[in-house]
Amino acid sequence: MTQSHGSAAPFAQPALHARRLGLHTQHQPVVVMRTDCHVCRAEGLSARSQVLVSAGGRQVQATLFQVEGGTMLGIDDAGLSETAWTALGVQEGEEVRVTHAPAIESLANVRRRIYGNRLDARALTDIVRDVTAGRYTDVHLAAFLTASAALPLDEAETADLTAAMVGVGDRLGWDAPIVVDKHCIGGLPGNRTTPIVVAIVAANGLLMPKTSSRAITSPAGTADTMETLAPVDLDVVALKRVVEVEGGCIAWGGAVHLSPADDIFVRVERELDVDTEGQLIASVLSKKISAGSTHVVIDIPVGSTAKVRSEEAADGLAARMRAVGSRFGLDVTCIRTDGSQPVGRGIGPALEALDVLAVLQNAPGAPEDLRRRAAMLAGAALEIGSKAERGTGAALALETLRNGRAWAKFAAICEAQGGLRTPPKAAMVHALVSPRAGRVVHINNRKLARLAKLAGAPDTKAAGIHMEIRLGDEIDRGQPYLHVHAETSGELAYALDYAGSAGDIIEVES
Repeated sequence: MTQSHGSAAPFAQPALHARRLGLHTQHQPVVVMRTDCHVCRAEGLSARSQVLVSAGGRQVQATLFQVEGGTMLGIDDAGLSETAWTALGVQEGEEVRVTHAPAIESLANVRRRIYGNRLDARALTDIVRDVTAGRYTDVHLAAFLTASAALPLDEAETADLTAAMVGVGDRLGWDAPIVVDKHCIGGLPGNRTTPIVVAIVAANGLLMPKTSSRAITSPAGTADTMETLAPVDLDVVALKRVVEVEGGCIAWGGAVHLSPADDIFVRVERELDVDTEGQLIASVLSKKISAGSTHVVIDIPVGSTAKVRSEEAADGLAARMRAVGSRFGLDVTCIRTDGSQPVGRGIGPALEALDVLAVLQNAPGAPEDLRRRAAMLAGAALEIGSKAERGTGAALALETLRNGRAWAKFAAICEAQGGLRTPPKAAMVHALVSPRAGRVVHINNRKLARLAKLAGAPDTKAAGIHMEIRLGDEIDRGQPYLHVHAETSGELAYALDYAGSAGDIIEVES
């Protein structure tokens, strides 16, 4: 019997054949193999193992699922989900290799955070790099986000997380001394001011390259709404072209790779229905910094059923925003606004888009609250950019709407992004009526948002709610206070069941 000494030749893992399963798993790469596959046995792989799938120099980390024999897969086949198939760029039958995924060292930092320890810049950078490399499962992501909520991120951690999120993405640069942006903290249904603000600001000669998110916990994000009016999946080249020609854009941030970790965090936050302060600040500011903004206006709605529920909490959030922004040379202006009721009439992508069009086109009956709020925020940006004297920005913004320049600019931006679209309309509309006569004294924003999501928003663009009342209005018994819009009878039924069991969505005082 002979023994070899020195370095042993590496074991060559037998190749498998890629099979496209047509399996849609959202963002999670999945590989399916037979339980009796020789690779599973040799590697000791079992269901839900994390594996590394390699082909042609490309790799993807995936979750393994297994099937018993049968005809679905051959013994030397590796069935790939659509996400894994796209990431690898393979062809049917092409050779792939499946091995154990390497250990994720940054998970030790997540465990430290779970047990109440603060993380430094290096630890957060390692986590964010592994997240964007696709090494974290949804379980890992949920653990990190939950640990960052149970013990909220402090200012140093928030700044370090922001820097880490900026560092893993692309950054835009602009040949302008002032580049403005805006953001709303959220928690208030409707409130789709961004398209109006961008149109006003760009019409007055300032640069505003606006990248926006899809919904996290709301019935619509700005990108969801804007997508019913124009394409938003602009790459960096297209985004720069639009801004250089028109002075502004409204694009989905996920398409331009400016803060790719944020899109991953947002997806899981949406599933968890959480949106904590530290993560919120890092999410917002990382995108503004990456987009090349020098100044940002932050809308903080305050109300008993909004995301921010007290003036003290709003002041604390504003102070943290300004402090973190200053570390990156970003000037942050925070404006507290009324969060006691929805803004506009529509809640849901297409219904909010119709409100936006009504304001921009000076249509009769356009929601005045949306017009005024957008003008206030745009006015702050115009004053920052020295296009208006202090205290006169809102008036200039309103005049830009009145004389049609804002609508002309918005239409031009939409055409530059790929063409102006007509928002879709829902197939089914159902009224909810007041059980009593009197004055409307309270509107529950959270219940409205939940109702709109059960109706299908934001995934179904035409779904949502159209409000028929505002605080202080007099209403008769049996009078509709909102209309639910849905595409399917099932979604409408879910929404109506919730409306019947959720208690008062509005409160009416006789």
